[in-house]
Amino acid sequence: MIERVLGIESSCDETGLALYDRQHGLLGEVLFSQTALHAPYGGVVPELASRDHVRRLPLLLDELRARTGGQRPDAIAVTAGPGLIGALLVGVSFARGLAMGWNIPVIPVHHLEGHLLAPLLGGVDPFPAVALLVSGGHTMLVEVRGLGDYLLLGETLDDAAGEAFDKAAKMMGLGYPGGPALAALAEGGDAQAFGLPRPLLDRPGLDFSFSGLKTAFRLASLPVASDDAQRRADLAASFQAAVVETLFRKCRRALEQTGLRRLIVAGGVGANRALRTALGGLATEGIAVFIADPAHCTDNAAMIALTGALRRELAQAATADFPVRARWPLTGQATNG
Repeated sequence: MIERVLGIESSCDETGLALYDRQHGLLGEVLFSQTALHAPYGGVVPELASRDHVRRLPLLLDELRARTGGQRPDAIAVTAGPGLIGALLVGVSFARGLAMGWNIPVIPVHHLEGHLLAPLLGGVDPFPAVALLVSGGHTMLVEVRGLGDYLLLGETLDDAAGEAFDKAAKMMGLGYPGGPALAALAEGGDAQAFGLPRPLLDRPGLDFSFSGLKTAFRLASLPVASDDAQRRADLAASFQAAVVETLFRKCRRALEQTGLRRLIVAGGVGANRALRTALGGLATEGIAVFIADPAHCTDNAAMIALTGALRRELAQAATADFPVRARWPLTGQATNG
């Protein structure tokens, strides 16, 4: 019987391991961010990411086992996609090696499902619900009917929200990672100072688009002097407000269309303070809002271990040849196929 699951996350530029117990919850987790490694390049370099995962995984495993008293898992859950293919292969290979040595099964996990289920780490049961998955690579609205039962309601037609944050920050010379830097700058700005558009809110549907907003931001930024601290803060705040209002109003529209009264917010942008405040305000309208704590909004192994524990029926032998996929739709997924 699978009770204790070791989670492994290596889909991009975070290396993480976590041990989750179905009865006692999260027993321990460790995480290493490669931000400093990729900062000189202004973005993630896949080859460097893969090599660093190779270096970090054994060290992090030793650290996790020290923190959890050397407890052995009953199975290993590992991110099998989507993500950077080289980084994914490092994590899956490491998981299979451990599983063969310990004679335990491996559970392939969908990275986005891990994000979607992350709020459950707080001990809640939010289903059925509308889920907003919002990160650097994905922005989508999903109707969650139950574990593994997902219906896509809308998605971005171009840039993801997190990607738009990063690109806007790069235009302002804020460095890497750009999203958190822009959000920090926006704290001291006037969100009404620049009239930036709210894309696709004037037409029906639940799809998103952020490329036009990015262009409008670029044009608005041209006359702003690099040494004008207040105008730069105003510009950042105006951009953030445009993204947050777009996400907020699309979430409300999805809740109205589905008739559901629960909202899950998942993904790295879910750590944004302005977005958390705005969506949390839906509680005044009778909507129950579930957002993972900021540490579990970004990539982490705790959500992978939890998902593996919930999806333990997918467990298979360490030698099984399950696919590792850079692209893998969340809806209609066939985890073993």
